[in-house]
This record gives sequence, C-alpha cells and structure tokens, in this order.
Amino acid sequence: MPTQLRQDFPENQAFAVLILAHGAGAPMDSPFMNAMVQRLVSRGVGVVRFEFPYMAARRQDGVRRPPNQQARLLDCWREVFCCIRQSYSGPLAIGGKSMGGRMASMLADELGAVGLVCLGYPFYAPGKSDKPRVAHLADVRTPTLIVQGERDPMGNRQTVEAFSLSAAVRLHWLATADHDLKPLLRSGFSHDQHLESAAEAVAEFLRKVAAEKPLPA
Repeated sequence: MPTQLRQDFPENQAFAVLILAHGAGAPMDSPFMNAMVQRLVSRGVGVVRFEFPYMAARRQDGVRRPPNQQARLLDCWREVFCCIRQSYSGPLAIGGKSMGGRMASMLADELGAVGLVCLGYPFYAPGKSDKPRVAHLADVRTPTLIVQGERDPMGNRQTVEAFSLSAAVRLHWLATADHDLKPLLRSGFSHDQHLESAAEAVAEFLRKVAAEKPLPA
C-alpha cells in the first residue's frame, strides 16, 4: 500500500463506501475534504481517503512537489481500490476533488466501481477551454455525478454544457460557485449551504447506485 488510508464511517452500517481522492494542491485532510467527509458520513456514507505519493512525501518533509506523472497517479488509485475491495464487499464508489476526481474518472469503468463522484471537475486548465479533458467522459459507462460551480475557472456552466458527455454523466450545478464550490455573496447562498447541497446530491446519487448492489445480509 503506497500511502496511509483514513477511514470515516457512520455509527450505523454504511449503505455505500466512497473512496475519495484529494486535489492537486491540498492534502486529504484539507478543510474542503474534511467538510465534505463530515457531511457524507452524517448521511450514511462511509468514506476512505488516501494521498498520492507526492502528497504523502510532502506530509513527511513539508516540501511542496508537483503531482506525480499520470501513470503513477492511476497506479496508486488501482492499488487503493484493490485494497479496499478486499476488505469491503458492498457497493464501492470512487471519486475525488478536482484532479483526484479526474484520475478516478479514467478508471471507473476498468475498476468496476458502482459510481463515480467528481467534486469540481477540471474540464480544462484555467484559460484553456479550447483544450478540454473530456474525451473519456463521452464514453464512460459508470454512473457519474459531477458537482460543479457555475463559475468554475476549470469548467464553467456555459462552456461545459457545450461538451458532448456520456448519458451516464449527470451534472449538479451550484449557483455562482467557484472551483471549491464557494458562491459569490450576491448569490444569496453561503459556502456552507453549497457544501450541504453537494453532500446531499452525492448521498442521493450513491443511494441510487448502491440499490443495484445491496450490502450482503
């Protein structure tokens, strides 16, 4: 196992488990990740977090590093999924914040996850909407939920709605929200309200996909 796992489960049996990866610049216990995990666990979702090798190394020595090469990130995902699959036989979904969700999206069909959850998907690099990262999302078969801010600089609503995405992909838009799902003050929504909305959408989505593979008796 390349990295330490952090597992958060509800007091009662979880109806599904979500393996949740961090984004490019923040660790698995960032304020955003902690806030989302707390809300998901309160709704009956078990959450497992891990860190990619570059972030695990930063935790050890404090030195900031760029993300590992894509192949290494994907291998890390495979290793973590295999580890959790060996110990949990119920509905297992994958996903993550930004880059973590993007890496998960490339493996969802391969791994056989019951669902894919992306929180702030990086559809393109900032300022480069002419170079979208969506080719695989046109063919993904795994039920997918993307929670996206309408003004996300890596995928705003106007631009994303012009992309051709698979019928398996559903977008949950948050009014005037940015990449961290934080809205403008004039929207009338608070960041906390948007995080609650995101968690509720994710939990509802996971209940639906988990129903197709109930926990063993």
